[in-house]
Parts: sequence; structure tokens; C-alpha cells
Amino acid sequence: MKRINLYFVEYALSSLVRNKSKNLSIVAIFTLLIFLVSSILLIANSIKYELLSTVETLPDMTITQLKAGRVVEIEESIVDEIVQIAGVSDAIARVWGYYYFENAGANFSIVGIDSYENQYKTTLAQVATLYDSDTMQDSMVVGEGVGKILAKSYYQEYFNFILPNGKLKKMRIAGVFKGATQLESNDMIILSKTNAREIFAMEEGYATDIVVKVANPTEVPTVVAKIKALIPSSRIITQEDLRISYANIFNYKSGIFLSLFVVALFAFFMIVYDKSSAMSSHERHEIGVLKALGWRVEDILKERLVEALMVSLFAYIVGVVLALAFVFLANAPLLQNIFVGYSNLKSSFELPFVLDGTILALIFLITIPIYIGATLIPSWQVATMESDEVIR
Repeated sequence: MKRINLYFVEYALSSLVRNKSKNLSIVAIFTLLIFLVSSILLIANSIKYELLSTVETLPDMTITQLKAGRVVEIEESIVDEIVQIAGVSDAIARVWGYYYFENAGANFSIVGIDSYENQYKTTLAQVATLYDSDTMQDSMVVGEGVGKILAKSYYQEYFNFILPNGKLKKMRIAGVFKGATQLESNDMIILSKTNAREIFAMEEGYATDIVVKVANPTEVPTVVAKIKALIPSSRIITQEDLRISYANIFNYKSGIFLSLFVVALFAFFMIVYDKSSAMSSHERHEIGVLKALGWRVEDILKERLVEALMVSLFAYIVGVVLALAFVFLANAPLLQNIFVGYSNLKSSFELPFVLDGTILALIFLITIPIYIGATLIPSWQVATMESDEVIR
């Protein structure tokens, strides 16, 4: 096994210093390129992980009632019939909806629960153990995102809901909870079903929809067919449907951005290639002198390879470190909005730390080899020429 010739390293360092103005510009451009590529891929991977984690917390299927093609309230009594279907382990009527807080321009997800009922989510079950819907009739607990939005509007102890009839309903903020995933609980308000019905002007005995748990996931299509036969006017959305929908939305947004980003990426590569391949007369003369001193073509290429590795690896490490700090410490301002939107609630969404080694390897492979090639090819062209011709 051959050992690295340290003279190549020493000479490469001195060569970089001699051409420091050119090399500094290359490092700056290359670092910015790797920073942008790394940031986008890290954001995309982090949000994709969060989306898939959120889908896993959703029920096996959700049943809504349709009337003239529009979603309407569904009778709670249907739950008793659904539970009797073979394969169904539980069915829960949900009272929930969206409330627009005009002062902050944000939508809150209001979820009504009764502490004595079964809960379809781990987060709701944990909140239900602390939140007694009977003794805390005029209280609510809010997600972290909602808590921050309300605090900015000076609602720290209570909040006034505007009912459909124009009256105000004062609700005390009993606490702030943190869900298993931020997408799940960031915009959520949990209160009793009685209060939720009052806020949405919903009649007693009706629910927004019904969620169903199936003991065996392979029986979901069979259960869907049985429920459809029981409630012909229903629309049934399975967990797999939601997974596909989430993936399509995410891929659509990331696809649009990456299409535009490829153009910018190509422009960056052209700049890097131009900077690295445009050999000055001094560099050409230097290669000619080295050949005259007895350096072989492969020796010159090895020295240029060491130079390229020093520049590219330094830019790669700095770019990746800056991207990690930008995404997971600074929470990727501006870039994050491309994927999650510009909602006031979504801006407080913190990206979970998910570091995939394949992404770092991909970034390495789409940047470093191109730069090395852009450095070695012109050097090879000059090194294969006669030394006297190059020196002249």
C-alpha cells in the first residue's frame, strides 16, 4: 500500500496560497452552493419524516356524511352500528373543526373530547388524563403554536371565541400541551365536546365525523365496503389515502422548487467550472516548469488532485455545517416556508432533527466529483503539451 507523498500536500498548500484570490472566490461560491443544496435536502427530509410520523398517529379510517356532495354533520348513533361490524375494534364520534382567529390571521384546529371516552390518538389520551371535561367546563388546553399566537395577542389566561350568533364565549387557558409530532398539535385547541358544539353551533347528538379502528390492517378494504353498504351517502378516507395525499402535496411543492433549483444549480456549476478551469498564464507557466524539472503528467495531476480535494472538502465541510446550523438551530427561515406555507402557526413549526447519511453522501457525490473534474481536465490538457511550448 502506497503512502501519501507529503511533498504533494506541501506543494499544493503553497500553490493555493500563491493563488489565494482565485481560490478564495472558488471556496466562497462552492461553500454557498453546498450550503443551499444541503439546506434544501435537509429541510425536505425533516418535513417528510414529520409527515410520515403524523400519518402514523391518524385513525385507520374516517367516515364523513355527504349531502348533495357536501360534507354535513353525522349522527352519533351510527357509532353503535359500526362497532358491530366484524373487524372493527372501536369507533369514536369526533367533534372538531377550524376556527379563524382574525387578529393573527391563523386557523386553529378545535377538538372536543370527553375525558371518559376512548381516544383515537395517544396525544388526546394523555391530555384526557389531565383534562376533566366535567370539572373544567369553561377551560381549554392549547398546543404550543396556539399558545405562542395567543400570547402575542395578549391572551395568556383566557380567550374569547366569537360564536356564529355573534356572542362571545370566554374560555380559560388551562395549559399548553406538546404532541407526539408538531404537525399534529401545533395548531390544536382541546376542550369539551359541549363547548366545541357551542362554538360550531352543532346540535346535540351530531358529530363532525366518525373515526374507526381496525384490529387487522389487511381487513381495512373489507371494513370500508361494509361501512359503505351501511351508510351509502358516506365518504370513507383511510390512513393510506391520507399518506398518499400528504406525499403528493409534499412532492408537488418540493418538485416545483427543485425544478427551479436545478437551473440555479447549473448556473453555480458553470461559475465554479469557469473559476477553476480558467488557468492563468502563471499557472500554465508553472506546469511547464514542473515538466521541465522532470515531473511526469501523473505527478502534476496528483498535485492538482490534492489541491482540488483540499478546496472541495473544506467547502463541503463548512457548507454542510452551516446548513445544519441554519436548518436545525435557526429553523431555516424563508426556505422552510416553501414547504410548510406562510401561516402564522406554521412559521413557529420547528424542524425535527433528522440526519440521513445517504443525504450527506448524495451532496458529496453531486458536488465534489464535478469540481475535481473541472480542475483536472484543463490541467491534463496543459500537462500533455511539450514543456517548452507551455513555457513560451
